[in-house]
Amino acid sequence: MTIKNDWWRNAVIYQIYPKSFMDSNGDGIGDLRGIISRLDYIQQLGVDAIWLSPVYLSPGKDNGYDIADYCAIDPQFGDMRDMEHLIEEAHRRGLKVIMDLVANHTSDQHQWFRESQKSANNEWSDYYIWRDAKPDGSAPNNWGSNFGGSAWTWCESRQQYYLHYYCKEQPDLNWENPRVREEIYRIMRYWAQKGVDGWRMDVITEISKYTDFPDYPADHTLPIVGWMHSNGPRVHEFIHEMHQQALSPFGMMTVGEAPGSTPEVARRYVEPQREELDMLFTFEHMDIDVLPGSINRKWQLQPFSLPRLKTVMAKWQNELAGHGWNALYLANHDRSRIVSRWGNDQNYRRYCATAWATILHGMQGTPYVYQGEEIGMVNTRLPLEQYNDVEIINNYRALVEEQRTISHDDFMAAVYQIGRDNARTPMQWDDSAHAGFTTGAPWFPVNRRFAEINVKQDLASENSVYGYYQRLIALRHNERILTEGDFQLLLPDDPALFCYRRTHAERCWLVIANLSDEEMSFPDGIKTGDSLRVVINNYPREQVGKTLSPWQAMIIEMVC
Repeated sequence: MTIKNDWWRNAVIYQIYPKSFMDSNGDGIGDLRGIISRLDYIQQLGVDAIWLSPVYLSPGKDNGYDIADYCAIDPQFGDMRDMEHLIEEAHRRGLKVIMDLVANHTSDQHQWFRESQKSANNEWSDYYIWRDAKPDGSAPNNWGSNFGGSAWTWCESRQQYYLHYYCKEQPDLNWENPRVREEIYRIMRYWAQKGVDGWRMDVITEISKYTDFPDYPADHTLPIVGWMHSNGPRVHEFIHEMHQQALSPFGMMTVGEAPGSTPEVARRYVEPQREELDMLFTFEHMDIDVLPGSINRKWQLQPFSLPRLKTVMAKWQNELAGHGWNALYLANHDRSRIVSRWGNDQNYRRYCATAWATILHGMQGTPYVYQGEEIGMVNTRLPLEQYNDVEIINNYRALVEEQRTISHDDFMAAVYQIGRDNARTPMQWDDSAHAGFTTGAPWFPVNRRFAEINVKQDLASENSVYGYYQRLIALRHNERILTEGDFQLLLPDDPALFCYRRTHAERCWLVIANLSDEEMSFPDGIKTGDSLRVVINNYPREQVGKTLSPWQAMIIEMVC
């Protein structure tokens, strides 16, 4: 039986990073009861669903993305009764619940791996990917880990290497083994029966491996993360099987994380007739300020280019239209705060936050709002030793200390701009101690600007970022032009203006934002006299003028 469910096409989804959202018991760690206590705040924003980053039992090497038991709640977050209560309370408020599925890898503390590493001839031996060393004792190939160093780690007990695309405590599952696949589907059915409404699927495009494990061509001996890490030969077969076994029988919504995808590749995942995924989180637009092909990967920056960003985002809008659905995002637990990364978080923070929101929410797809984005939270800046993220710690050791391919200063500049911990500072609720997140000592330092930037202060402001998000979300629910309209990029080469047109059923909306610190004239070719009304404006003016103020954004209904 297949349950048809496409509520997500008209929805906005709010991501919660539980460890940093709200602490209910004073231990400094956000928890499930803390989330429950803030559900009214989320409901009033107007979103349709919450997505929870992992709350399963985990040693926490990658903040929950290393799972030791998929059917147990980590005690730091509460227990299963708390989780069931959260699902019930969310549903009572009309909020659907999306959980994070990490199916490419587990924790090395999972029972499957603890047994698998014991021998090559037991029940769990082939649950993971094991290979013999090369004759000289080195790793099977030159594949690298996304968190630095080789993707292979030696296991003394088996006298073999095991594969891990992330840290060594996150061994990759062997999806070639049908028993592994059935284990994952069993877990998915378990949570569906508890009332979960959908899945965000962590690096799901990496589950199929090139099982001959060839080397990447290279003129050096350093480990490489490249195209063979994603979109392997059986990935579509596996995901289609998952759809049949654990998704369509429950009407589960899906969004897959898809590193290394192009629109052409993405279509194969999201075209409805293929019965795989509903939408994808793609990476191309989020790498605009990262130097492509660098041996230092994401840590080698290049100047931000608005024309490049516009080209990429327009490409995804146009090439997925009629074939699938976009997941729209500029922030999540793995991305820094967009106001700091590509904006001005000092002089124009509120306008910058709402300008980027206007550009994103005006497009076709399902917008995602990451906790704190709706109040304009900003990046943090800490000494290296205070960072918690395994990606930062391991890559610093590999690239700065061992390989010496990037300097300390350049690496830290990248951390301040794009590091994941920028998104993981505790949620800023008010200007009391620790921003109202906890009555204890927070697990990670609160952003120093919490007294200025917090929910209580923003809600009381005449220029509330939260209030602007409410209006954008209401438009998404009420205006079919946003979900069904055609997209046309305008002014592709303009270095400051992001401008595009949406059209549907003889209606035409112009979405325009000045993403700069300078006042800009309305460009030639856009006649302000053709405007019918201002749909939304992040400045307190109702009329269309001849200029756009710094970081001003508008949606204008035009004469078609």
